[in-house]
Amino acid sequence: MFLCGPTFFVLSWLGSFKLILYAFGQDPLSSHPPLPLSQFMSTACLPIKIINNQVYPSQDFTKKPHRSPKGYALRVLLLLVAVKAYGYRENLHPLLATSIYAYYIFFSLELLLAVAAFFARILVGAELEPQFDQPHHATSVQDFWGKRWNLMVSSILRPTVYFPARQIFRHLLPAGWLAIPAVFSTFLVSGIMHEMIFYYLGRLTPTWEVTWFFVIQGVWVGTEIVLKKQIGQQFEPPIIVSKILTLAFVMITSFWLFFPPFMRLNPFGRGCREVLAFGGFFKHGQLISPEEYSCPYF
Repeated sequence: MFLCGPTFFVLSWLGSFKLILYAFGQDPLSSHPPLPLSQFMSTACLPIKIINNQVYPSQDFTKKPHRSPKGYALRVLLLLVAVKAYGYRENLHPLLATSIYAYYIFFSLELLLAVAAFFARILVGAELEPQFDQPHHATSVQDFWGKRWNLMVSSILRPTVYFPARQIFRHLLPAGWLAIPAVFSTFLVSGIMHEMIFYYLGRLTPTWEVTWFFVIQGVWVGTEIVLKKQIGQQFEPPIIVSKILTLAFVMITSFWLFFPPFMRLNPFGRGCREVLAFGGFFKHGQLISPEEYSCPYF
């Protein structure tokens, strides 16, 4: 649970896509002069992107503060409370139990990326681009996925899927509409890769719910693009309304298609057994499968 998913995400997905870009002489691994070996390996194997203000002159990433240790301490405390509450899941409303899973996913992903960034800063001695940019402030689904949520994935999918898709469809569609099939293709690839992450986590037959989740996100983002082109600034709801509608759409579709397959993996129970097995290895010096342990909490 703690190794299979992150390993696939970091190496099999991001690492492979970075090497594809490297083969075509594109960032983040290809540069002139060539990257030092430590920086090359860190960038290839970790979910990070080093700030390069020459490449992105319009963005000042250094002004975006990284989360403080106090912020992570608060999140760890909330996670412990959530885990403890999940022990009474039989008495919890299904919506509340699913919300606990949602927080577990978000915190696990944020913690994974933060740890990777911490070691990367030590290895390469460079400032890194932030992984999230206050996703709860997104004013549209396009804004949520493209500019605020898991920016490392967005920065990899853009040159590997989005731009090539635009080149393919430019022979079939007018230039003003190329973004729509390109966005759909990007979300489709993202859905397939997430489906593979879930497969590696549970070794269960794919249900394709996760893929459909991202397909729906892609269709909706395409719809937003069309509406913006057709309506423009004629109708623009208040920012607070846009934020509420955006989060409502993401959460409703997540509770419908994303969280159910994750809940079937029993992440808390499996995670607890893996922690016990890890502790048992250091205590007894024996490598025992987590399946041999029984978690007293779940």
